[in-house]
Amino acid sequence: MAGVAPSIPAQASRFMSRLARDTRGNVIMIVAGSVFPLLALIGSGIDMGRAYLAETRLQQACDAGTLAARKRLGTQVAVTDTVPAEVADTGQRFFNINFRDNAYGSENRRFAMVLEQDHAISATASADLPTTIMGAFGVDSIQLAVSCEAQIDMPNTDVMMVLDTTGSMLMTNLGDTRPRIDALRDTVVSFHTQMEASKAPGTRIRYGFLPYSTNVNVGHLLQGDWLVDEWSYNYRVAAPTGKTETVPVYETNWVHVGGTRVSGTSYYDASCPGGDKTWEDLGTATNGDWEIRTSRENGSAYSCREVDSDTVEVTPIVYTDYVVERHQRQTGTEKRKLDRWRYHSFVTDLSFLDSSNSTQVPMGGVASAPTNVTVRYRGCVEERSTYEITNYDAVDLDRALDLDLDLAPDPDDPDTQWRPMLNELSYVREIRTNGRGQFTPGAVVSDAPFINAWWWGFGPCPSPAQPLAELTTSQVQAYVDDLDVQGSTYHDIGMIWGGRLLSPTGLFSATNANIGGRATQRHMIYLTDGQTAPLDISYGAYGIEPLDRRRWRPQSQMSLTETVEERFSFACAEVKKRNIQVWVISFGTEANPAMEKCAGTSRYFVADDAVQLEATFSEIAGRMGELRIVN
Repeated sequence: MAGVAPSIPAQASRFMSRLARDTRGNVIMIVAGSVFPLLALIGSGIDMGRAYLAETRLQQACDAGTLAARKRLGTQVAVTDTVPAEVADTGQRFFNINFRDNAYGSENRRFAMVLEQDHAISATASADLPTTIMGAFGVDSIQLAVSCEAQIDMPNTDVMMVLDTTGSMLMTNLGDTRPRIDALRDTVVSFHTQMEASKAPGTRIRYGFLPYSTNVNVGHLLQGDWLVDEWSYNYRVAAPTGKTETVPVYETNWVHVGGTRVSGTSYYDASCPGGDKTWEDLGTATNGDWEIRTSRENGSAYSCREVDSDTVEVTPIVYTDYVVERHQRQTGTEKRKLDRWRYHSFVTDLSFLDSSNSTQVPMGGVASAPTNVTVRYRGCVEERSTYEITNYDAVDLDRALDLDLDLAPDPDDPDTQWRPMLNELSYVREIRTNGRGQFTPGAVVSDAPFINAWWWGFGPCPSPAQPLAELTTSQVQAYVDDLDVQGSTYHDIGMIWGGRLLSPTGLFSATNANIGGRATQRHMIYLTDGQTAPLDISYGAYGIEPLDRRRWRPQSQMSLTETVEERFSFACAEVKKRNIQVWVISFGTEANPAMEKCAGTSRYFVADDAVQLEATFSEIAGRMGELRIVN
């Protein structure tokens, strides 16, 4: 109907139709609807990015803390099973430095360490990270938490301990209650325990020992054709003169007057020890034809009986104000040969070593009626050929064969072979038992009593060396308990043979090679309690030096001490060329510049007492290992 207005529903329908077709203002509505989702997405990205950075830094701080604590803890924990307070403090400080308070806006920083059964140090670290935009959506903070673990593992390792066993090791350091040798024994066993506790499954750690003093005992490690068939030794033979002299004959009786002489329990040893018995002359009187001389004795002595070539039965005897009278009178005279001894360097056939380690030599008693003396090969050797070196910057190893650590002997060339030490064949002509006389390289015919280096204690043979081997704690304990202590300080022979026994390219390369496709770390721990102190009357690795003159002579421009130290330094450099780490410890003695130069400042230690010695070995054990994160 014309002129009639549309109904309200119809109007509304048309409005909605037009509105649907009109797109003006739609963007505003879409943006308004997207604001909250976009804020949530951007906010979570920002806060999660902050959380990722914070958690990464927290992990690094956790690792730093456990690594620092495990390094500070070292290997001694294997013996003590305790963590000192300073170790925990070190770990906490390293964590705090690497993840500072309020880092990235975090709160409630926490770090806790635990000692594991395998002596690793594990830790957990956590922090709360307040959110920024995510707080508007009800997420006020993000919890951060990480874990970490650090351990010291030993790679395949060979350790050769070159140990000074000279007589001064029986001394006791200031502040200690036991001799140095006892402190060393305890420390070596502790070191072994620490090393074994740090060993990863499948890892090989071997230990070797080289005791040294005037010489080293390595003969049992040498092949038969590495020794010469004959060699020259300094001893004596009878030299008949065809003349006689008339001498008195006496009757002698001994009478005990007072005091005691008490024998102790007998035991067995490798050699007869020395005593400290003193003798005091109380005067002489006469009674008719008898001359009576009274004396008093105090102290200890030893009576020794040979059991076999390597063993004597020792009976200790203690004298307390033991007074005796010697009653003596002349009963007549007799004629005696005026024979003399001829002292010289005699070439000696060594074929007896094919079946025995001893032989008999008629050099005892008196020259007119010599008696046989048992001469033994105990395992010490004289060095192969060398020369007197005056310039150690230009050593000729074609001549100084003793300093060529890897040279294998040629069975057809005696210069390259070692010479068995026969300790009893060591008369020091022309030095008398009263200390007087002069060294005479040539022959001497005399009835004077010249010093025999072995019988006077100047030609010792140390305990046998232990080649590299995997050893148990009980085996290590037994070995160090058996160390014999005697002799003078010749540092060069210890370094030379320590290098030979450890070298991967020399005499023992077959057993010193890497195994399992893994490299072997090689370490020499060289311990001494004294300065270089050779003695010219000693019988050692270069014979009796003033007589044999192979590397030194009394007229040399260097002293014997300087010669030993120069050879030590050269040998040390040769050892390090074989990628062997050298650690040197001066125990109970002042620093030695030659030894510090050998090891380097970071690997040279001076230990004044048993506590410092233990700490030094522990530090070395820790530095030998590989510190690593295991979790």
